[in-house]
Amino acid sequence: MKVDFTLTAERRMDVGKGASRRLRHAGKIPAVMYGAGEDPVSLTLDHDSFMHRLEHEAFYSHILTLSVDGQMYKAVLKDLQRHPAKNRMLHADFLRVGEDDVIHMSVPLHFIGEDVAPGVKAGGLVSHLMTSVEIICKAGELPEYLEVDLSTLEAGDSLHLSDIKLPAGAIIAALQHGDDHDQPVASIHMPRGASDDDGANEDEAGEEESAE
Repeated sequence: MKVDFTLTAERRMDVGKGASRRLRHAGKIPAVMYGAGEDPVSLTLDHDSFMHRLEHEAFYSHILTLSVDGQMYKAVLKDLQRHPAKNRMLHADFLRVGEDDVIHMSVPLHFIGEDVAPGVKAGGLVSHLMTSVEIICKAGELPEYLEVDLSTLEAGDSLHLSDIKLPAGAIIAALQHGDDHDQPVASIHMPRGASDDDGANEDEAGEEESAE
């Protein structure tokens, strides 16, 4: 079930570095909303409330509702500027979107089926080579995450971008550049020395049988 994210913001007329510093000292965060053929709007958000929303993974790949002085806008989070040393946000960018607007967004990957994968049952280890992927789709069809099913992977197998199941109409941005951009997303490999150990165990078992 999708979560509804609504942010309350205020328009700000006082812009510039000095104004932004004053906002941050007051527990606010400066932001901007742009796109949809309209002029950019400078905004102010409550910092702590915004930080709480950032704890939700879905917030980063979700159509948000921005309530600006009582007027509602649909937007996605496009950029965040973080403090280099403190757990604080310095600035946020929002892109206005309509349901049919085509957008580029990074969507998290959720890996499933690892515990039943033949390669894992044989003693293999799973490597997650990506945690998110950029897709192109209509804003109204933006998924919160993409599932990556590893349940059929054998040891030595890899699953690639082209293997990910996508919503109808969505495409993976990297694959627009050709097959050589079809990068691996996850793989299963045997631990180093596992084959040698197995062989040694078999030899020892054979010697014990001969001795008997």
